[in-house]
Amino acid sequence: MAREFDSFSEFYPYYLAEHADRTCRRLHFIGSALVLVVLALVIARVLGPWWLLAIPVIGYGFAWAGHFFFEHNRPATFSHPLYSLAGDWVMFRDMLVGRIRF
Repeated sequence: MAREFDSFSEFYPYYLAEHADRTCRRLHFIGSALVLVVLALVIARVLGPWWLLAIPVIGYGFAWAGHFFFEHNRPATFSHPLYSLAGDWVMFRDMLVGRIRF
């Protein structure tokens, strides 16, 4: 049974502990960055709107590869999908500003 959390601030330390492996964090970062690139290119009309369907595949593909091959744990997405999605973007920001090593 999945652990329950009362808030995102309670969930985030757990989320970070599930991303202790540096390669896993790097793959999350790459996936999130590519999601932003695809979204920007669709908005700029360089890519067609069908590319929006690739966003979950790109984002989750990199993240899940990190979990299955490097972190060796089950992605939090399966038990806490909304908190996990928020955690991806907060961790992305924290890596971008240097709060978390990647």
